[in-house]
Amino acid sequence: MGCSSCSSGGGLPGGCRNNGACGTYGCNKLEVFDWLSGMQLPDNQKPFDIVEVRFKNNRKGFYRMQPGMELYIGDVVTVEVGPGYDVGVVSLTGELVRAQMKRKDVKDNYEIKKVLHKSKEHEITKWQEARSIEQATMMRARTIAQSLNLQMKISDVEYQGDKSKATFYYTADDRVDFRELIKKFAEEFRVKIEMRQIGYRYEAAKLGGIGSCGRELCCSSWLSDFRAVSTSAARYQQLSLNPAKLAGQCGKLKCCLNYELDQYVEALRDFPSVNTRLKLPKGEAVHFKTDIFKQTMFFVYEGQPGEAPFPLHISAVKEIIEQNKKGIAIEDLDEFLEEEDVEVGTDFAQVVGQDSLTRFDKKRSGKSGKRKSKNKGDKRNNEKQAKNNNAPATPPASKGKEKQEKGNRQEKQRNDKPQGKPNNQQSDNKGGEQKPKELKAPQSKPAQSDKAPEKNKGNRNNRHRNQNNKGKQGGNPNAPKNNQQ
Repeated sequence: MGCSSCSSGGGLPGGCRNNGACGTYGCNKLEVFDWLSGMQLPDNQKPFDIVEVRFKNNRKGFYRMQPGMELYIGDVVTVEVGPGYDVGVVSLTGELVRAQMKRKDVKDNYEIKKVLHKSKEHEITKWQEARSIEQATMMRARTIAQSLNLQMKISDVEYQGDKSKATFYYTADDRVDFRELIKKFAEEFRVKIEMRQIGYRYEAAKLGGIGSCGRELCCSSWLSDFRAVSTSAARYQQLSLNPAKLAGQCGKLKCCLNYELDQYVEALRDFPSVNTRLKLPKGEAVHFKTDIFKQTMFFVYEGQPGEAPFPLHISAVKEIIEQNKKGIAIEDLDEFLEEEDVEVGTDFAQVVGQDSLTRFDKKRSGKSGKRKSKNKGDKRNNEKQAKNNNAPATPPASKGKEKQEKGNRQEKQRNDKPQGKPNNQQSDNKGGEQKPKELKAPQSKPAQSDKAPEKNKGNRNNRHRNQNNKGKQGGNPNAPKNNQQ
């Protein structure tokens, strides 16, 4: 698909290191595996003198080698055509070519044209130049056809190796009169023009692509004969008749619908007719659906839309049909019902599918010191914010209690200190600075009656100290006051 013979490859394939010309296989359309490579011919038998040459996309041809010429897969050769020459790549040699000619009904006679020689450098250069202008030629040809109001689609253009001829491949539903179109093409491109109509399936095979299954299209990789596909193939395989799902890229029914059709038809021979009516205790039952793999048929009661369909094995259906023919009434349907498989749950947990997808992820750590110092302040702020978010909110009542307890501790510390002289107290207040107000001591509870005399004694001492200070200051209004109570 990606070698130099493909218009969209660009000269080299995507993953092949042999440039699309492996010794036994390649990456091209309709490639044939050379399973005879490396095997020696019997004595006194000459190699087959015809090779298969591949051109653009899936076009191939058979050409006879000159006497004494030796070619291998991947060689670029110049072959004989009507007027002029063409350049291609050898895709198959040896006895497999004989088998391919027999498969495609090509006779080994004088009509087979010859391989002139291995391509020379100027021939390869001219061939590559012709390939490079094919895309632009196709786009210009589509514009000209549209200007003439022709109901056709030009899907591909292929130049001959000597740039003397161009073949235009197109698709159309009806017959197209392109006589005027050929004149326009000849004036525009200055080469010999050949118009070739192809079907929609051949267009998909020539262009290639990826199918809905995720693989390369069968028609461009290995399928060469296109058989008719009908909607009955989908009915036999119990598929819904949805055109969007059954149609391929060519717009026709998918060729793969015929792959397993014979097996389905053979399996359905053992099933009773879908038009069978069963006479059961609740009434007549009609066919609902069929499970071919389990050999089970589902029936529903006629006239009872709310009833769920019940499964019956094909052997049970045949037995009920025989009893209905003999006039024997079916008394109990349970003995004919097919038992449904019940899924057994597992008794373990934390399996591979239940593990976290991020369990192997590692935390990013800064490598440079600059980055660490830069993000250090943000890190601290984030930690403080996380602590505040995680810390439980304290009610306002508890905060008030904490303040009261703190004030009690400070008051007790002051009372325990030895009382100094009044002069010290006066020297402390000379600067005119006011002392901070002290919190009121909480009233003692009845249980703490033994500590009450000590607190009263401390209050009496404070009162005497304040009176002495006032007497010494002589009633100075600017002197600081002690607001202890």
